[in-house]
Amino acid sequence: MKNIIRFILAIALPLTIGAVAGFFTSLSVKGWYSTVNKPSFNPPDWVFAPVWTLLYIMMGIAFYIIWNKDTAKLLKRKAMLFYFAQLILNFTWSLVFFYAEKPGLALVNILLLCCMIAATIYWFSKISTTATRLLIPYILWVSFATVLNFAIWKLN
Repeated sequence: MKNIIRFILAIALPLTIGAVAGFFTSLSVKGWYSTVNKPSFNPPDWVFAPVWTLLYIMMGIAFYIIWNKDTAKLLKRKAMLFYFAQLILNFTWSLVFFYAEKPGLALVNILLLCCMIAATIYWFSKISTTATRLLIPYILWVSFATVLNFAIWKLN
Protein backbone atom coordinates (compact mmCIF):
# COMPACT_ATOMS: atom_id res chain seq x y z
CA MET A 1 0.00 0.00 0.00
CA LYS A 2 2.86 2.37 0.84
CA ASN A 3 4.33 1.94 -2.65
CA ILE A 4 1.00 2.62 -4.34
CA ILE A 5 0.58 5.85 -2.39
CA ARG A 6 4.16 6.86 -3.21
CA PHE A 7 3.58 6.10 -6.89
CA ILE A 8 0.41 8.19 -6.99
CA LEU A 9 2.10 11.09 -5.17
CA ALA A 10 5.21 10.90 -7.37
CA ILE A 11 3.13 11.24 -10.52
CA ALA A 12 0.53 13.62 -9.09
CA LEU A 13 3.12 16.20 -8.02
CA PRO A 14 4.57 17.06 -11.45
CA LEU A 15 1.14 16.70 -13.09
CA THR A 16 -0.36 19.14 -10.56
CA ILE A 17 2.49 21.61 -11.03
CA GLY A 18 2.03 21.28 -14.78
CA ALA A 19 -1.73 21.79 -14.52
CA VAL A 20 -1.37 24.96 -12.45
CA ALA A 21 1.32 26.29 -14.80
CA GLY A 22 -0.91 25.29 -17.71
CA PHE A 23 -3.73 27.36 -16.27
CA PHE A 24 -1.54 30.49 -16.25
CA THR A 25 -0.24 29.60 -19.70
CA SER A 26 -3.74 29.26 -21.11
CA LEU A 27 -4.56 32.79 -19.98
CA SER A 28 -1.84 34.16 -22.27
CA VAL A 29 -1.88 31.76 -25.22
CA LYS A 30 -4.96 33.39 -26.70
CA GLY A 31 -3.86 36.86 -25.66
CA TRP A 32 -0.28 38.15 -25.53
CA TYR A 33 1.37 35.00 -26.87
CA SER A 34 -0.83 34.94 -29.97
CA THR A 35 0.49 38.39 -30.91
CA VAL A 36 4.24 37.78 -30.56
CA ASN A 37 6.49 36.95 -33.49
CA LYS A 38 7.46 33.29 -33.45
CA PRO A 39 10.14 31.40 -35.36
CA SER A 40 9.21 29.11 -38.23
CA PHE A 41 10.02 26.04 -36.10
CA ASN A 42 7.47 26.94 -33.42
CA PRO A 43 5.19 23.90 -32.98
CA PRO A 44 1.42 24.33 -33.12
CA ASP A 45 -0.10 25.17 -29.73
CA TRP A 46 -1.94 21.83 -29.48
CA VAL A 47 1.41 19.94 -29.32
CA PHE A 48 2.46 21.33 -25.95
CA ALA A 49 -0.19 19.86 -23.62
CA PRO A 50 0.24 16.19 -24.64
CA VAL A 51 4.04 16.47 -24.71
CA TRP A 52 4.17 18.07 -21.27
CA THR A 53 1.69 15.57 -19.84
CA LEU A 54 3.84 12.68 -21.00
CA LEU A 55 7.01 14.35 -19.72
CA TYR A 56 5.44 15.03 -16.30
CA ILE A 57 4.38 11.38 -16.03
CA MET A 58 7.89 10.23 -16.96
CA MET A 59 9.37 12.65 -14.41
CA GLY A 60 7.04 11.28 -11.76
CA ILE A 61 7.98 7.68 -12.53
CA ALA A 62 11.68 8.60 -12.41
CA PHE A 63 11.17 10.27 -9.04
CA TYR A 64 9.23 7.25 -7.76
CA ILE A 65 12.12 4.97 -8.71
CA ILE A 66 14.60 7.18 -6.85
CA TRP A 67 12.30 7.54 -3.86
CA ASN A 68 12.02 3.76 -3.52
CA LYS A 69 15.65 2.82 -4.13
CA ASP A 70 17.54 1.40 -1.21
CA THR A 71 20.57 3.67 -1.37
CA ALA A 72 22.54 6.02 0.85
CA LYS A 73 20.27 8.65 2.43
CA LEU A 74 22.56 11.57 1.59
CA LEU A 75 22.75 10.55 -2.08
CA LYS A 76 18.99 10.15 -2.30
CA ARG A 77 18.43 13.51 -0.57
CA LYS A 78 20.73 15.29 -3.03
CA ALA A 79 18.96 13.69 -5.99
CA MET A 80 15.56 14.62 -4.58
CA LEU A 81 16.67 18.17 -3.76
CA PHE A 82 17.72 18.78 -7.37
CA TYR A 83 14.50 17.19 -8.60
CA PHE A 84 12.37 19.56 -6.50
CA ALA A 85 14.50 22.56 -7.49
CA GLN A 86 14.00 21.85 -11.19
CA LEU A 87 10.25 21.43 -10.60
CA ILE A 88 10.12 24.90 -9.06
CA LEU A 89 12.07 26.38 -11.98
CA ASN A 90 9.81 24.54 -14.42
CA PHE A 91 6.75 26.08 -12.79
CA THR A 92 8.20 29.59 -12.57
CA TRP A 93 9.19 29.57 -16.24
CA SER A 94 5.54 29.39 -17.28
CA LEU A 95 4.66 32.21 -14.92
CA VAL A 96 7.49 34.43 -16.13
CA PHE A 97 7.11 33.72 -19.84
CA PHE A 98 3.35 33.53 -20.24
CA TYR A 99 1.76 35.25 -17.26
CA ALA A 100 4.31 38.05 -16.74
CA GLU A 101 5.02 38.23 -20.49
CA LYS A 102 8.78 38.52 -19.94
CA PRO A 103 10.58 36.29 -22.49
CA GLY A 104 14.00 37.77 -21.62
CA LEU A 105 13.66 36.95 -17.94
CA ALA A 106 12.11 33.60 -18.85
CA LEU A 107 15.24 32.85 -20.90
CA VAL A 108 17.37 33.24 -17.77
CA ASN A 109 14.92 31.01 -15.91
CA ILE A 110 14.94 28.28 -18.55
CA LEU A 111 18.74 28.30 -18.75
CA LEU A 112 18.82 27.71 -15.00
CA LEU A 113 16.18 25.02 -15.49
CA CYS A 114 18.37 23.24 -18.04
CA CYS A 115 21.28 23.29 -15.60
CA MET A 116 19.07 21.97 -12.80
CA ILE A 117 17.68 19.19 -15.00
CA ALA A 118 21.24 18.22 -15.95
CA ALA A 119 22.17 18.16 -12.26
CA THR A 120 19.09 16.05 -11.50
CA ILE A 121 20.06 13.62 -14.24
CA TYR A 122 23.59 13.46 -12.82
CA TRP A 123 22.38 12.64 -9.30
CA PHE A 124 19.69 10.24 -10.53
CA SER A 125 22.36 8.42 -12.58
CA LYS A 126 24.16 7.56 -9.35
CA ILE A 127 21.04 5.73 -8.18
CA SER A 128 19.14 4.35 -11.20
CA THR A 129 19.81 4.03 -14.91
CA THR A 130 16.09 3.69 -15.60
CA ALA A 131 15.22 6.90 -13.74
CA THR A 132 18.00 8.67 -15.60
CA ARG A 133 16.74 7.51 -18.98
CA LEU A 134 13.23 8.67 -18.15
CA LEU A 135 14.54 12.24 -17.82
CA ILE A 136 16.38 12.34 -21.17
CA PRO A 137 13.28 13.31 -23.21
CA TYR A 138 12.60 16.03 -20.64
CA ILE A 139 15.99 17.70 -21.01
CA LEU A 140 15.77 17.39 -24.79
CA TRP A 141 12.34 19.07 -24.84
CA VAL A 142 13.43 21.83 -22.45
CA SER A 143 16.55 22.38 -24.57
CA PHE A 144 14.28 22.84 -27.58
CA ALA A 145 12.06 25.14 -25.50
CA THR A 146 15.17 27.15 -24.60
CA VAL A 147 15.98 27.69 -28.28
CA LEU A 148 12.35 28.60 -28.88
CA ASN A 149 12.34 31.02 -25.93
CA PHE A 150 15.54 32.64 -27.23
CA ALA A 151 14.09 33.00 -30.73
CA ILE A 152 10.86 34.58 -29.44
CA TRP A 153 12.83 36.96 -27.23
CA LYS A 154 15.09 37.90 -30.16
CA LEU A 155 12.18 38.38 -32.60
CA ASN A 156 10.27 40.64 -30.22
